[in-house]
Amino acid sequence: MAKVARLYYEQNHKQSHIAEQLNISQATISRLLKRAEKEQIVRISVNIPHTFHADLEQQLEEHFGLQEVVVVDCSSDDDASIQLAIGAAAAYYLETTLGKQEVIGISSWSSTLLRTVEAMSPINKKSNPQVVQLLGGIGNPSAEVHANQLTQKLASRIGGEAVFLPAPGVVGSAESLQVMLDDPFVKAAMDLFENITIALVGIGGIEPSKLLVESGNVFSEHELERLQVAGAVGDICLRFYDRHGVPVETELDHRVISIQLDQLQNTERTIGVAGGIRKVAAIRGALVGKLVNVLITDIYTARELVNELKN
Repeated sequence: MAKVARLYYEQNHKQSHIAEQLNISQATISRLLKRAEKEQIVRISVNIPHTFHADLEQQLEEHFGLQEVVVVDCSSDDDASIQLAIGAAAAYYLETTLGKQEVIGISSWSSTLLRTVEAMSPINKKSNPQVVQLLGGIGNPSAEVHANQLTQKLASRIGGEAVFLPAPGVVGSAESLQVMLDDPFVKAAMDLFENITIALVGIGGIEPSKLLVESGNVFSEHELERLQVAGAVGDICLRFYDRHGVPVETELDHRVISIQLDQLQNTERTIGVAGGIRKVAAIRGALVGKLVNVLITDIYTARELVNELKN
């Protein structure tokens, strides 16, 4: 056992080579190695890097029933550092898990998703993906370029085709919404929502992000207060939900052009890329409601979520 273990673990010989050298079968080599572990001739340990937070990830995965959680270290807890760190992690996650013939939906107006796309390396494998815009990208001219760049740049990085949603995120009335939904280009993009295999989304709190405010795709302060009174804690693609992840449906919902929350729930992988203490309630609601099934977040947010589980 000791000789076989030394040849295998210290000298890195293959089992087939050891079997030939010692004139015994490869099956015997395998049995000897297992027995060597059992009798502690060989002791195997896993040295986890200090930047890898397996315990936090496992607790969140098990409690919320998630496919996967990625928790990343940050240099500080300010928004810029968090966006940079989780954007890089989300980029690597997407690069390494992208399959063939994927239809990828991406939310507009997210600074974190912009960091994700910027951090991605070009993917050369011919997987023929489509990248579909999940939230209307028309807004103030100074900010509108962001939404188009986000969709186009991701498609370019992965060698795919970009499908734009040529409409505002928020329109003035339910009547205006219907006019936009009747547009053939808008309809063609939204018809693809049912075919999404990966949804890449940000998670927002009630208070809109700076980028969203600049885009003009926001509700008024009075309207946001009404959403809060109705129990809303956060949004995905401007679809608001409460602390249980249940949609908060008001007349405002009939002015938004984006994917619906139930469509995200039915997507094979909905990846929530979000962090920051001010978003904890929104992230928790999204997890409870199964609105996302993969979470990529920062260490500060993950600790807060886990601490709340203990209380």
